Amino acid sequence: MTLPLYQVDAFTTKLFGGNPAAVVPLEKWLDDSTLQNIAVENNLSETAYFVKEGEHYKIRWMTPASEVPLCGHATLASAFVIFNFIEKNSNKIKFISKSGELIVERNGEMLTLDFPSHKPTPIKITDTIQNCFDKEPLEVLQNGFYVLAVFDSEDYIRNFQPNFELIKQIHPHAVIISSKGKEADFVSRMFAPNEGINEDPVTGSSHTVLIPYWAEKLGKKNFRALQVSKREGELFCEDLGKRVKISGRAVLYSTGNIFLSL
Repeated sequence: MTLPLYQVDAFTTKLFGGNPAAVVPLEKWLDDSTLQNIAVENNLSETAYFVKEGEHYKIRWMTPASEVPLCGHATLASAFVIFNFIEKNSNKIKFISKSGELIVERNGEMLTLDFPSHKPTPIKITDTIQNCFDKEPLEVLQNGFYVLAVFDSEDYIRNFQPNFELIKQIHPHAVIISSKGKEADFVSRMFAPNEGINEDPVTGSSHTVLIPYWAEKLGKKNFRALQVSKREGELFCEDLGKRVKISGRAVLYSTGNIFLSL
């Protein structure tokens, strides 16, 4: 069996920036162990798989360690592949996922994700959280897949040196750190060592938490955000209440084939 394989850098305008995702279009679903093995072999933060079902696509995402319920950058990368290689005349795609319906629209080179909003709620700053950071967060919040720690300085976010063993103890999935930005409205980084991703370069799904948080704090609905990892990524965000819009660009890195003996 031969499968097509695309690698796309998402939330960037330049190669080797943003967040690389592997995209594997399928005619039908393979067994979960094969999908997981492909993700391990690709060794990227996410591998996305999709199957056309009528007028929409069913989509799934896997890290090298496990399947995740929502992934922004690999959805953006999947839409990039569909728009450029599969449905070249289309400007709107509907994905069905474990997190419900996800819409992606194309306007020139800009791709816009329409995702559910995940507004976080405050939690106690525990000793485990305090031990993880060398300064106390302004506040710590949580929503499902993420813990969000907010600080008072972009420089702190950029310069923070994570201890991944301590981060693993904060939350079983992932930890976001964020602050107001100097040029952008806000900046962030995201760590998910329990999911096999020490630091994710640019994370669409984390912005489903960040957007409603900063919308309330800043009293505005539209934002320019930077995820200030080494590769850095740019996201244009809009708060819609129960939904958020996350826009960005993508760049094709490579195409190839996967050869399976099943």
